[in-house]
Amino acid sequence: MFHLVSAIGWLFLQPLSLVAIMIAVSLLTAFLGWRRLSLAASGLSLLVLVLSAWTTLGALVLGPLEDRFHKPEPVPDRVDGIVVLGGGLEGSINMARGGYELNASGDRFVEVAILARRFPQARILISGGQGAVFLAGEGDADTAPRLLSALGVAAERLVLENRSRDTFENAVFSRELVEPVAGETWLLVTSAFHMPRAVGVFRKAGFPVTPWPVDYKTAGNEKPGLAEDNALDSLRNTTLGIREWIGLVAYRMAGRTDALFPGPKPSSR
Repeated sequence: MFHLVSAIGWLFLQPLSLVAIMIAVSLLTAFLGWRRLSLAASGLSLLVLVLSAWTTLGALVLGPLEDRFHKPEPVPDRVDGIVVLGGGLEGSINMARGGYELNASGDRFVEVAILARRFPQARILISGGQGAVFLAGEGDADTAPRLLSALGVAAERLVLENRSRDTFENAVFSRELVEPVAGETWLLVTSAFHMPRAVGVFRKAGFPVTPWPVDYKTAGNEKPGLAEDNALDSLRNTTLGIREWIGLVAYRMAGRTDALFPGPKPSSR
């Protein structure tokens, strides 16, 4: 139920949806002769669109998320396993065409292929089922073996978790599958903006992991002002950032993490 409610809620809360809703309200109120309300709604829709697509709002929202965790220094001498969270593959296209098309977060799987060569003894856990509510597709754990095999990763090293639909289930099902023991080192690979929530959930599930963030969306030095990126990328960053902050709040309220903004040191609460 949490997964369904989250998907439906986000359908209405994302910036483009808010713009569409405000435009619809503006047209309806104009038709009813409510001039001031119509102007307010149209002005609000324009403001949301401009802030989301033509300013650095997206980068500023994503920045604190991406800077929260860094790759470990020094790098562990031994790595027992690598967990990569799904979300980097085009599920609907791959289901239809049988390939392994990457999306904007495909760096997750590129990095895993690199880490597989760097730590040849490590198991590789791919966690990601079909999480989309409104679009049918193939889960990343079903697609990734084709990609990693083509990149030279042996199939016997792969552990596939294809039931999870969200980050909480990633953590719970992954722990059940590999049963990590004390003293083992497991790297967690996911997008940098997603790492705080992912680490918080894995801690809550009792699966100690070492963050290995990838797929950065910002340079980290953006200042308030007009966007230096194209409008579509700026809009995407704003959407990603708002969604992730809402996700952090929702997960904390639901008890799926022990901290609102998980950091390198676990919460003492």
